[in-house]
Amino acid sequence: MTPNDFRKLALSFPVTTEHAHMNHPDFRVAGKIFATLGYPNKEHAMVKVTPVEQEMLVRAEPTVFLPVTGAWGRKGCTSVNLKAAEKTTLRRALAAAWQLAAPENLSQGSTHKPAAASTETPRRKTAETSRQKVRRSPKRSGSRLKRI
Repeated sequence: MTPNDFRKLALSFPVTTEHAHMNHPDFRVAGKIFATLGYPNKEHAMVKVTPVEQEMLVRAEPTVFLPVTGAWGRKGCTSVNLKAAEKTTLRRALAAAWQLAAPENLSQGSTHKPAAASTETPRRKTAETSRQKVRRSPKRSGSRLKRI
C-alpha cells in the first residue's frame, strides 16, 4: 500500500474531503477528521476508530496496526504501517473510522463495510444527546439534584 493508495481509498467514501492538519494531509467527513496520512512519517497513516475496534485491528494485524502513543491512542487513534497493509484490510479500517465520524444520516446509507464483525459501528454520544437537564430539588437540602 502506498500513500497515494491510502489517499484514494480514504477519498472513496461519500462526502470526504482532504485538508491539511499539523503539516500532513487529513481526511474529513462533515468537518470531522477520520484519518490522516504521513504521521509520524511518510510510511504511516492513522485511522480514528473506537478502542474496541482498535483492539480488534491490532490483534488481527499486529504488523499493520498499532495504537498511537498517549491519550489519542487510548481513545482509538491507530497507526497504520502502509507497507504492510493490504487494501481490503485498510478499506475495513477506513470504513469504521468514516462511520464513526460521519453524521448518522450519512453513515446509515453507506455501502462500505465496518472493520468490526458486527454490521453496526457503536456511535459516540454527541454533546446534545448526552446532556441531561438537571434542576435543584425544592427540598431544604439545596445540594440534592433531581434529574428530569
